[in-house]
Amino acid sequence: MSRTSPGAESVTTDATPHSEPHASAQPALSHGLKQRHLSMIALGGVIGAGLFVGSGAGIASAGPSIVLAFAASGLLVTLVMRMLGEMSAANPASGSFSVHAERAIGPWAGFTAGWMYWALLCVGIAVEAIGAADIMTSWLPDTPGWMWVAVFMALFCGTNLAAVSNFGEYEFWFALLKVVAITAFLVLGLLAIAGLLPGTDAPGTSHLTGDGGFLPNGTDGLITGLLASVFAYGGLETVTIAAAESEDPRRGVAKAVRTAVWRIAVFYVGSMLVIVTLIDWQDKALLAGPYAAVLDEIGIGNAGEVMKVIVLAALLSAMNANIYGASRMSYSLIARGEGPRFLGKLTGGVPRRAVVASSVFGFFAVLLKFWWEDTVFTWLLNMVGAATLVVWGFIAVSQLISRRRLERESPDKLLVRMWLFPALTWVALAGILAVLLLMLREDDTRTQLWFTGGLALALAGAGYLRQRLAAERQATAAAGK
Repeated sequence: MSRTSPGAESVTTDATPHSEPHASAQPALSHGLKQRHLSMIALGGVIGAGLFVGSGAGIASAGPSIVLAFAASGLLVTLVMRMLGEMSAANPASGSFSVHAERAIGPWAGFTAGWMYWALLCVGIAVEAIGAADIMTSWLPDTPGWMWVAVFMALFCGTNLAAVSNFGEYEFWFALLKVVAITAFLVLGLLAIAGLLPGTDAPGTSHLTGDGGFLPNGTDGLITGLLASVFAYGGLETVTIAAAESEDPRRGVAKAVRTAVWRIAVFYVGSMLVIVTLIDWQDKALLAGPYAAVLDEIGIGNAGEVMKVIVLAALLSAMNANIYGASRMSYSLIARGEGPRFLGKLTGGVPRRAVVASSVFGFFAVLLKFWWEDTVFTWLLNMVGAATLVVWGFIAVSQLISRRRLERESPDKLLVRMWLFPALTWVALAGILAVLLLMLREDDTRTQLWFTGGLALALAGAGYLRQRLAAERQATAAAGK
């Protein structure tokens, strides 16, 4: 097995397809995720709470053209996942795109992408815990929200402290519930569109072309819907992190990435088309929850409560996945010498200290929500508001560089290939830049862009300084020999 310097992520070989970053004396991450776990993580990762709830605001802005917004952003995400899949299938690693950025661009890039994504996941843990607690208190109003936050935090921290197979089992069943729910929604929606449900009439194209037309708010509304849809796709990267702990990382991630296109088309674009076909885009109920609004429209009883259960499952699934992803990303960074060493210890193949640290940071973010919601917590949200786009940018640049290297040095590792390389890689980069520029149009998204840009620059500066100091130490050591 080929290795880099101690503490650096090792380059995987065919003989050891899932080697992990650690010094030779250290234990390795376990490989307890089965193919069914990985497949369902990939499938369920597409279906998040942002789709079930957050899409309502996009529909209110874009009207029926939200279908185009989700299709355009879905195309961008598909390209990003294809690029990431190419690199991850060739060199699986728990650090995923952070490792690929380090190899292709330099240590500063891996440091920036990795810690930015860690911060994004930890803040996500807090947001999802708060959302789940809100649902529980709506059912049990006499219970305090902080209690449910503590319960969920303890539950999923404990789950991730155990063997990775526990995480896989939880995600398998959460994902299965989400897939069954959205599949049932699509089937019922299509039957309603065809007029085959009792008590419903086929709506035809009345909601698509009436009520202001397909573009009721013009291109401005479409752009607002596009920005909302882009951030609904967050979380797809987790499967490439999890792949490093699966039975067959290369083939597992290759299979997951190859199915990304139809999953995005069916679950996101398909459900948006069903929603705007069946219900007036101006219906205020869409803001509370578009899926529940449609189910109410077609006469499904207790639709709101049913959707609360599904949204709760989506939130808890995201919490579980974010604690897992944050712990593995921080472990990879620490193992490469890019973080505090005392958090990098493995116990039973699990980076338990990294799990606890990530959970604690998430819980601390929840406390900030209670203490300083309008100041510190809002700043925290803004700092990670555009982090996904920054990470996607690193993925695109890394793939552009690493593909040439793989073709030259290890063409046999290219189990997944980016389509029409390098043309579509440049298209993806242009798309990412276009979304960032579009964020300048609105006050809220512009603020997020500035805060996230500041965080990215601070991390890049710190990473570059660490890289320079490491190079100087190596040069001094070499001169002293």
